Amino acid sequence: MRCVAVFVGINHASAKVDFDNNIQLSLTLAALSIGLWWTFDRSRSGFGLGVGIAFLATVVTQLLVYNGVYQYTSPDFLYVRSWLPCIFFAGGITMGNIGRQLAMYECKVVAEKPHQE
Repeated sequence: MRCVAVFVGINHASAKVDFDNNIQLSLTLAALSIGLWWTFDRSRSGFGLGVGIAFLATVVTQLLVYNGVYQYTSPDFLYVRSWLPCIFFAGGITMGNIGRQLAMYECKVVAEKPHQE
């Protein structure tokens, strides 16, 4: 639950906190996202999952923008909002932790069953 709360906080901060420029916003969100990974995960697979999700989701978003399905009001860097990969990274870490907790719960429930169904 704490990981989800931090993710929601990062997402809310990206929308509500006013920064002087987008580079400052991007660096702050990158530091918060890596801090989220360090606090709640610290695994290589979790970091790889976050980077992979951030890359793939940003590419899909770019394809949507390029094809005219979606449009930014003001792109920052190479027609991408520079904070977008940071949000996707934090979301990937959060969903990975939720999945890990659900898998651990399922293994615990299966191990406690005294009989086969």
